[in-house]
Formats: sequence, structure tokens, C-alpha cells
Amino acid sequence: MHAVLEREVLLERRQYTAEQSNLWDKLSLAQKFATSSLTQFGYDLSFIRSSKSGNIAVLLCDSNAATISDDGEINTSPNIIVRL
Repeated sequence: MHAVLEREVLLERRQYTAEQSNLWDKLSLAQKFATSSLTQFGYDLSFIRSSKSGNIAVLLCDSNAATISDDGEINTSPNIIVRL
């Protein structure tokens, strides 16, 4: 019974808000695959930064940040400071 409750909590947690859904639509296909793999470890898509070199997706898990480049490259220890 306890395992069922834990599963329900995890499934509920994975639901995207409207804002996250809008962000999801802005990701490249490679970023979507990489984001899906990081969400399994508790990361949530927080925001996307656009620059001349492309879009960078930023995901957060507690106080840890991860970035995903346009081509889907994951960096779990980026040199960024995220203000909350």
C-alpha cells in the first residue's frame, strides 16, 4: 500500500503546469529527450535562456542546476548562478 502511495506522489509531481508546458514547446527535440531523462532524477524545467549561440534549458533539483544545450548536451555542474 505504501508503494502505491509513493507512486501516486511521483506521478502527481511529474505533471506540468501551463508555464512548464509553454517552456516544453520551446525546446528542441534533443532538449526534450535530455529533459525527460533528467526529470527521472528529480529535475524540473525552470526556464530557457536564449542567446546568439542558441537556447539553453535550465533545470533545477533542490539547489542543484543542470543545463541542456540546443543539441541535447547535459551539463549537471554548469558554471551559473540561479537566483530564486
